Amino acid sequence: REERYAMFFKKRSAKPESPQEPTTLVPPAAEDVGPLAQLHQKIVKTDLPEEVAEQAESELKKLEKTDSVSAEYTIGINYIETLISIPWFALSTDNLDIERAEKMFSRHHYGLDEIKDRILDFLAAKTLRSLAKPRMLIVDDESIAQENLRHYFTKQGLEVMTADNGKDALEIIAHHASFDIILTDLKMDQMDGLELLDHLSSIAPDTRVIMITGYATVPSAVDALHRGATHYLAKPVDLDELRAAVNEVLQHNKRLDLTKGPVLCFTGPPGTGKTSIGHNVARAIGREFVRISMGGLKDEAELRGHRRTYVGAMPGRIVNEIRRCGVMNPCIMLDEIDKIGQDFRGDPAAVLLEVLDPEQNASIIDHYLEVPNHHSKVKLITTANEPEKLPQPLLDRMEILEFSGYSVKEKTIIAQNHLIPEQLSDNGLLEATPTFSDKVLEAIINNYTQEAGIRGLNREIGKICRKLARIALQQRSSDRAMELPVDDESDIVSFLGPPRYRKEAAEGADTVGEVTALVCTKYRGENMFDDTRMMPGKTQLILTGSMGDILQESAQTALSYIRSNTDRLKIESDFFERLDLHIHLPAGAVSKDGPSAGAAICLALISLLTGRLVRRTVAITGELSLTGQILPVGGIREKFLAAARAGVTKLLIPEKNSEEVECLPEDTRQQFTIIPLTQLDEAIDHLLHPFSDHVTAG
Repeated sequence: REERYAMFFKKRSAKPESPQEPTTLVPPAAEDVGPLAQLHQKIVKTDLPEEVAEQAESELKKLEKTDSVSAEYTIGINYIETLISIPWFALSTDNLDIERAEKMFSRHHYGLDEIKDRILDFLAAKTLRSLAKPRMLIVDDESIAQENLRHYFTKQGLEVMTADNGKDALEIIAHHASFDIILTDLKMDQMDGLELLDHLSSIAPDTRVIMITGYATVPSAVDALHRGATHYLAKPVDLDELRAAVNEVLQHNKRLDLTKGPVLCFTGPPGTGKTSIGHNVARAIGREFVRISMGGLKDEAELRGHRRTYVGAMPGRIVNEIRRCGVMNPCIMLDEIDKIGQDFRGDPAAVLLEVLDPEQNASIIDHYLEVPNHHSKVKLITTANEPEKLPQPLLDRMEILEFSGYSVKEKTIIAQNHLIPEQLSDNGLLEATPTFSDKVLEAIINNYTQEAGIRGLNREIGKICRKLARIALQQRSSDRAMELPVDDESDIVSFLGPPRYRKEAAEGADTVGEVTALVCTKYRGENMFDDTRMMPGKTQLILTGSMGDILQESAQTALSYIRSNTDRLKIESDFFERLDLHIHLPAGAVSKDGPSAGAAICLALISLLTGRLVRRTVAITGELSLTGQILPVGGIREKFLAAARAGVTKLLIPEKNSEEVECLPEDTRQQFTIIPLTQLDEAIDHLLHPFSDHVTAG
């Protein structure tokens, strides 16, 4: 470095306009055309970071002493070519136009309003930060030089403050926000530039410092760079050279600022648009988009790279995707990180702890490259269907954005605007242009799919379009005018067969001891019918239907509440001494657990013991305490969608979930009569028929 600065000062005296020398590598002689010489030429011609160029040259010197028929020779050749192929300095320009991003999300995604708002908030914060004037602090004891630099950079659009020495500069930094860049002199009273650098390394380590001095020497330049200075310039300073150095620092800060911040993790059921939203985030900020599927990944070397100990070694997948994109700052989506495997080869989730941490990924070293590859420039987005499977330290490094299911109205609009045009194009029906009425689409959604996302709906529309394509081909061969309307439910039955799902709550009769409960599964809301029966016996509570520990405790809590309130519920106080109670949840092959069915189980037992009929089209969700309080639960939106699929007309929900209900779309809320509850007693008259209508439970 001393030789390089000596050469710099020597050339500066002859040509002040040349601030830097490109490289000190010497090209090989023209007559030397061997493979190693060709590699040497590539290294010289390629713009590489200093440590990478040194690593490549070191590896090349090893190859010169290695037999060309050995495996190590091939490994070394491949390694150097990999280093050269990485776009170390190629960066795409970020586009932070919030209005453009908002229009893009509105055009490509219907619904998901909360998710789009969160993402737009994130982009808006970055846009606002990029529009702010860069802040500069000039530290110089010469008032004329200080004023000239302040005037020059103020005209360049920077917000400039000045200080007479390092001590004053530290006071200004302590009382004001951080600065993007600091210009400082070397020789000053009270505190010189080198002492200021030492203090800045602890109080403002991210601030870039450019040192300008009239006492430029090679040792002082080396010392300043060792202490953290970004550039070292001699007075009288060339303003063009200084402006170029300042612009370089500001561009670096702008790129780094966009990358900083939380790593977004999109969670939710399959088919709700997590991947497509991530793709549009990359398009909105003008970056290359890369999707890396993490499902089934078991070997941590696939992320961190293999050691260069065998011929088949290669870099990690992130480095390979950066090479393929040709830029160092793509937007990479790590898809389905909850499906990462783990075996004797290591735990890939542990690697993600480093990859997803902005404080650590700037210094990640790929095992194959053995040089820092700066993942900090990459914008990372992750997706997961079941985030609860992830380690807690990994969840702490991400900001969770939960995708909920679509309502029937949202699915209908998405089908008309996106799914149907795509299927018509894929199946050659653009000339025939069959039409699908909203009524038909609602029938497909309710009777053939019943999913949170839209993948199943897309498949069913595809089946219909393929049958229509066959009809269109037959009509074309018979020279008949093509008429392919799909506007009646009877048409759907002819295309897709009999309905697979029915509105269970609306179609069933009111019975004793069976309550409609709303619960949440991993991927969507569900209707669950809590079925109870009693028989002669003595103090036995039978629980069936693959009930988990939480559900079993809810059943015990419900029974204890009833036994402690028999007088108020008009139930004989000794009923449990001569009866056995059986609680069953249908679909016994599916394991069930969670706190949402406690109130429903208790009301089913009250109906059974009093003989009062249960209104089947009334559903309830909520956990029950021993004192009869209805406690809040999660997944309200998914449960509302499940209630709509089942034909429920009245919903009983915990009062503490009312605010969450108010945030739901109006069309979702208007389908039901919503009753907020604080105590179980308030639900009895809404859910059970009067005593005059009761029947013997038997």
